[in-house]
Amino acid sequence: MNRNPLIPFALIAILGIGAMFLFSFVGLDNADEMAHGGEETEEAGEATTPEELYAANCLSCHGDQLQGGFGPALANIGSKYDAETIQGIITNGQGSMPAIAIDAEKAQALATWLSEKK
Repeated sequence: MNRNPLIPFALIAILGIGAMFLFSFVGLDNADEMAHGGEETEEAGEATTPEELYAANCLSCHGDQLQGGFGPALANIGSKYDAETIQGIITNGQGSMPAIAIDAEKAQALATWLSEKK
């Protein structure tokens, strides 16, 4: 009896494609965990301290030391604006700065922290 030599290769290819789909779906379920090195991650916007809020929302434009960059320096922002004005800028945006989508309590905490920078 003459066997077709392509059958084993076809079965291996089908099993390989099936395994690829299986691992892809398992990876989708664990994407956040794998992206952060296996650590439990907080949902986006779940920063709790003003420093964490700044790092998550402001650091890319205003710099890691409040020195400015794309956005203006914030190192002495408290001598220019009070906490209420800063909170308004955070929630509504100003100039090229977009509004930051955080709740009012977190915006107030961040504004108070920034207003102390004099």
